[in-house]
Amino acid sequence: MLESQDRKIIHIDADCFFAAVEIRENPKLAGRPVAVGGSPERRGVIATCNYEARQFGVHSAMASAKALQLCPGLVILKPRMSLYQQVSQQLRTIFFEYTDKVEPLSLDEAYLDVTSSSQCRGSATLMAQAIRQKVWENEHITVSAGVAPNKFLAKIASDWQKPDGLFVLSPEQVNDFVLKLPVSKLPGVGKVTAKKMHQLGVTSCEDLQQINSAKLKQYFGVFGERLYLLARGEDQRPVQPFRRRKSLSVEHTFSQDLPDLPAVQQSMSNLFEALCERLDRSLDEGYEMNKRFIKLKFSDFTQTTYEERWIGQDSSQLSLATFQTLAEHAFKRGEGKTVRLIGIGVGLRDRHMDCGEQLVLF
Repeated sequence: MLESQDRKIIHIDADCFFAAVEIRENPKLAGRPVAVGGSPERRGVIATCNYEARQFGVHSAMASAKALQLCPGLVILKPRMSLYQQVSQQLRTIFFEYTDKVEPLSLDEAYLDVTSSSQCRGSATLMAQAIRQKVWENEHITVSAGVAPNKFLAKIASDWQKPDGLFVLSPEQVNDFVLKLPVSKLPGVGKVTAKKMHQLGVTSCEDLQQINSAKLKQYFGVFGERLYLLARGEDQRPVQPFRRRKSLSVEHTFSQDLPDLPAVQQSMSNLFEALCERLDRSLDEGYEMNKRFIKLKFSDFTQTTYEERWIGQDSSQLSLATFQTLAEHAFKRGEGKTVRLIGIGVGLRDRHMDCGEQLVLF
């Protein structure tokens, strides 16, 4: 098992996710205070808001009526969960280009363990930069990222330079960083616990380190044991994917739109090589392929996916020509529009799970 300081963990957090997606869908809202939530006439609450709204004191879980009092110009939009789920899935597709160890926490944030990833020469910092850039190019929203040796510190780091920021905490920086960290930043420390700590004269992790484990357990119960570790920047929790992968894909956004089908087909060879390389690693983990597909995003940001069912257990069974044929079908749906993004991939299933077992499971 790797020591905590040997791991490379990235925490990605989309900035004002619901509101950002809505502004992307309607650019006229850019620069205006925007919130997503329930109707003020029906005692609705704010789910999220952008930073322009936050400047007026608006925040999530606030009553929509109160938010309008604070910010009369606030635009409150009804949530569109299916849209947010779609964008969230696109983000996870990007994450999976860098590691198979992805633990989603919600639609807008996830942990990535990139310790063993060979992408970006193995640099977690470069991977975080690449992910942020790719999210912006593909989805036109921003994400903040934190890089650290464990989940606890990575999550704190992602909040350090928000919005649209990147903060990297190397193993050598952990001790100095944690000493100055306010205890209110520790996960699980709410207003009540923080108040109790302040009564004990504890405001920073440096103060917390002066209290031994037994005393912390006496003051805070079982949580005291975790506080002892967090105050020292320790967190051995692994990144745990919630479920097996259902697909594997690679994609690329081009600096200039591809004008026609031949240009699209000629631009697919590097993507095909990258897919096969990643696929060999996943098939070693007990997967088999059950379909292949292509995604095209056009110049107006509309997109289409064309797929066909197909069974295979080895990347050598795939061919570039097959994906180029899929591209022909997908390109026709664009009705002559130029192409800004190509993605190709395969569907995956556990080769050790037959249909009978799936029926029992689901």
